[in-house]
Parts: sequence; C-alpha cells; structure tokens
Amino acid sequence: MADIEPIIADLTAESDDLDALVAPLATSQWGTPTPAAGWSIAHQIGHLLWTDRVALTSITDEAGFADALAAAMGNPTGFVDEAAAELAAQPPAELLADWRSTRGQLHEALLNVADGRKLPWFGPPMSAASMATARLMETWAHGLDVADALGVRRPATARLRSIAHLGVRTRDFAFSVHSLTPPTEPFHVELHAPGGGVWAWGPVNADQRVTGSAEDFCSLVTQRRALADLDVVAYGDDAQRWLEIAQAFAGPPGRGR
Repeated sequence: MADIEPIIADLTAESDDLDALVAPLATSQWGTPTPAAGWSIAHQIGHLLWTDRVALTSITDEAGFADALAAAMGNPTGFVDEAAAELAAQPPAELLADWRSTRGQLHEALLNVADGRKLPWFGPPMSAASMATARLMETWAHGLDVADALGVRRPATARLRSIAHLGVRTRDFAFSVHSLTPPTEPFHVELHAPGGGVWAWGPVNADQRVTGSAEDFCSLVTQRRALADLDVVAYGDDAQRWLEIAQAFAGPPGRGR
C-alpha cells in the first residue's frame, strides 16, 4: 500500500464521482439535510474542503498547520462543526469551485512529498500514502452521506480496498481510543470485494476472524452503518469487540452517524 500514485488516482476518481453528484444540484438542494445530524449537503462538501485545506497546509506549511492544530485543540469538540458551518454558508458554486481547486492542489502536493517524510496531523504523523488513504476514506464516507440524503445508491468499486486496508490497520487505535488494551494476537480479516474476489489480511489460522462484505466493512469502520445492519461477522470475543468500536478516522470515539 506504499505506492501513492494508485491511491491518488483512486482519491481523484472518488472526488470526481462525488463532484458529479452535487454539481447539478439547485442552490436550494445544497441545504438538504444528510443523515449526519445538523449537517446539510453543503456542510459535507464544506468539511471535505476544510480538511483538504488543512492537509495541504500540513505539506506546504508545517508552522501554519501547528497554528491550525492549536486553534482546533482550543475547541476540541466543536471545531469540525464550526468549520463545516462556516464554509457551508458560501454560495454553492463558490464552495464547489474552492473544493475543486483545493483538492487538485492537495493531490499534486501529495504526489511530491519526499520519501520518508511524515506529515503532521490531528493524530499521529502520517506518510503521504497514509494521508492520501485517509482523504480517500473521508471522501467516500461523506459522499455516502450525500448519496443517502439524495436517495442515490452508489455502486461499490475497487477503490474500497484502500479504505478496508485502513480499517484493518486502525484496529489497535480503535481499542486505544476507547481506553482498552489492544489484543496482542493478529486477526484474520477476509472480505468479499466488489465484482468478485477476496481481500484478506492476517494469518489464515488466526483464532480471531472477521468476514463479510468489503463495502459493509468500510461502512462499519467509517461508522456510516450499524453493525446489526451489515454483512460483517466476527468469530471470537476480541474480534466481536473490535467490530463494536471500529473507527478508521482520527479523533475521539465516534458516535456513529
């Protein structure tokens, strides 16, 4: 997963798909509520714009990012909502144009990050590939919020593999952020990929196992769907506990959508 070019290609495609979903909307439709409480479609795009801006700053201006981080920590439970609300207040055409420009700059900057460089973030510093994967995860998840608001069913694609990979890699983080000791043994995760095939992680003889739909697993780790509604099954107590708290995004424990 270290090769960044395919991840950037997936991120670009995912962003473009969401762009195509919102670009034809009338101004009034940007105010449509999404399943995220208090957030309209404009809030969702505003959040992606803000996060892309901050990610770009982490690459191009680390001192500026440190200032942004300090400001966020001054309002740790409200800065995300406040930033989304501020940007959502823009006229939709301006908001969309700003997101297009910013994400294009971010994607180009990520491609040119020096090998071995770690980028500062709200959680642990990340490689460029990890940053790109995180942006792909967020773009897909917030795009799902928008699609649900519009009553649109977006087809699952192979781009989910990077999101599933991030979901697997953040297993220990999910335990830690809930003040739980992560399991010491590896899990085996086996997911049915869109269009056929299997994506798998971990030793096949592991006692703790997770199986199911890759799309549903991604919905779970981004906290867009409830476990009871998904085709994702745990075998083993630790695996079951993980699925109950899985979280692929940085920050405190999520409340779910």
